[in-house]
Amino acid sequence: PSLANACAVIEEFARGDAGIGLVAGISSWAMAGAIYGRNREVIDLYHRMQQEKQPTFACFAMTEPESGCDVENLPAMHGRTIKTRARQDGDEWVVNGAKRFPSNAGISSLYCVVCQTDPEQGEDGIAMIYVPEDAEGLRFGKFEVKAGLQSDRNCDIFFDDVRVPLSYRAAGPGDDTVVLGRNVSTGRVVSAAAAVGCARGAFEECLKYTGDRVVGGKPVRDHSIAAGILADAIMGIETARAYYLQVAYMLSQPDQFGPVHSTAMISHASAAKNYACDMANTVIGKLMELMGSYGYIRDYHVEKYRRDVKEIQLWLGGHQLGQFDIVRRFYP
Repeated sequence: PSLANACAVIEEFARGDAGIGLVAGISSWAMAGAIYGRNREVIDLYHRMQQEKQPTFACFAMTEPESGCDVENLPAMHGRTIKTRARQDGDEWVVNGAKRFPSNAGISSLYCVVCQTDPEQGEDGIAMIYVPEDAEGLRFGKFEVKAGLQSDRNCDIFFDDVRVPLSYRAAGPGDDTVVLGRNVSTGRVVSAAAAVGCARGAFEECLKYTGDRVVGGKPVRDHSIAAGILADAIMGIETARAYYLQVAYMLSQPDQFGPVHSTAMISHASAAKNYACDMANTVIGKLMELMGSYGYIRDYHVEKYRRDVKEIQLWLGGHQLGQFDIVRRFYP
């Protein structure tokens, strides 16, 4: 299935540099709404942009300064706390508000913006509206200085009476909410793949180091305590990969397992992400300990994997919202 293939690609990217994989993947995530809504006008617009500039990026602008992970918390908030407003004026949308931390912000040609048309309508008021980079009233803040994922650029985005055609809405009332739920679900399982990739990269660095480093007359990895740490790392990586591939398969079979945006599928995707990120944070920490002071020396890159995977754990609502989403499918 295509999602499982995409996850495998992202894992391999993250094994080298999770930030580069993120930059490549976000454009597809941002364009998912137009593809789901079969919005030929927006798709053609992005294709024209690709002909004019290479590389061409797209940005999915979701998180906000005030409501934070409330945007991703659809089962509880139903989109009512989304502060970015889209108001219809004739044949145009007028967008006002702000977004925080979106990937590819400030460098993209096209922005998919999660808006609310009317908080009283809840989920039916959610609108995903595409805004070109040259739209009047679109402004950007400074690029954030982060611990990890340096390849990914993040900055605040401000919308001051930004006008775009009505046809730049991704799919329409109700359908845009489906797209948002699908993006949360697929985003979390892809995040699991990225976390596994980080753990793999760190493991390979540590495996080589402990093979070259000699202590007590033999390589470090030939000591039983070191071998045990490496074995635990392998078990964590393999089980997290098996789990995310299982969930990716389930998301690709909606006829059998239910819609991608359903409570059950978001639960499974959230569990895959939380498990993989917990595993990667623990495993990479242990590998750093096994390498001693060399574990935090940048020549060996293990400390970079640790910084990158922590950011992966925190995005898309973070670990705690993920826990809520995991257990909600068991509530009556």
